[in-house]
Amino acid sequence: MSLIDRIRDPETPPLIVAELSGNHGQDIETAKRIIAAAAKAGADAVKLQTYTPDSITLDSDSEEFTVQGGLWHGRRLYELYGEACTPYEWHAPLADFARQLGIEIFSTPFDESAVDFLESAIQPELYKISSFELTHIPLLKRTAQTGKPVVLSTGMATETEIEEAVSTLRNNGAAEVVLLKCVSAYPSEPEGFNLRSMQSIAQRFDCSTGLSDHTLTNEIAIASVALGARLIEKHVTDSRAAGGIDAGFSLEPPELASLVTQTRRAHAALGSPTIGCSIQDQKQTHFRRSIYASADIQAGEVFSVENLRIVRPSTGLAPKFWEQLIGQKAKRSLSAGTPLGEQDL
Repeated sequence: MSLIDRIRDPETPPLIVAELSGNHGQDIETAKRIIAAAAKAGADAVKLQTYTPDSITLDSDSEEFTVQGGLWHGRRLYELYGEACTPYEWHAPLADFARQLGIEIFSTPFDESAVDFLESAIQPELYKISSFELTHIPLLKRTAQTGKPVVLSTGMATETEIEEAVSTLRNNGAAEVVLLKCVSAYPSEPEGFNLRSMQSIAQRFDCSTGLSDHTLTNEIAIASVALGARLIEKHVTDSRAAGGIDAGFSLEPPELASLVTQTRRAHAALGSPTIGCSIQDQKQTHFRRSIYASADIQAGEVFSVENLRIVRPSTGLAPKFWEQLIGQKAKRSLSAGTPLGEQDL
């Protein structure tokens, strides 16, 4: 089943995407270890980011090109992106490596030329657009023109901006649009996620939704499953202690494995909207109560609280018939421990 088919099918668990980002530290063997760990943990796909410092910013020392606050405070954008970018020559080998391990791979392009490169280098099933690029209309157009599904993070975006982005994608040939709830802070805090808006987004834009989660725990992601998340994206590293550029908000392999397990359990618990008991419940109905003779009763004797009781198990008449029975005369003789049946009404 393709990635987009998995996303479309509400009967399957949500897609778990492991974001490699810049945690490779410019070492391809580290990148491979992270991909292998993600595959072993049960992730469905691994995602790269495709850009160069020159395709995303300018080599400038001006204040506006320097990060203010957060994990990367004081870093020049050009240097930061040079450290975090995944070399273009790695893409094809990493894609081959991932697919040999049975895990799919796709990427986030940050300019139009990156889309062209990805089409030839790894031929992804779908594309992801970063929340920071949601207003980059030329990039959206080029990505949509591949005719492939596009997953779009909506962090920072207003409803009007999301509408413009979705219209751009759909009007330029995107096979499908999936919108992810996202808080574009690194790391993110649980407050402010506004997960309830996922359902509003799904209805407003007639699309599947999911979550791009930059918290260091799994609670937000698990909660999103109950609200219909069909794709959950988390940054991953083989070791936070190694100090990868995004390590501060990345899961280690055991945490990713827990996320896979927990989201699958949460999805399994969703079940059906039908009101009624489960199969597990049905097996327990034997231990409900019913009406039994608590003493020997002769035919013609009056049923009373002295000779009838409501007890477990449920093989006799249901308790709702109690008042109807009390004061009636027994139609047959009953020994103590006999369940009453319809013939006794």
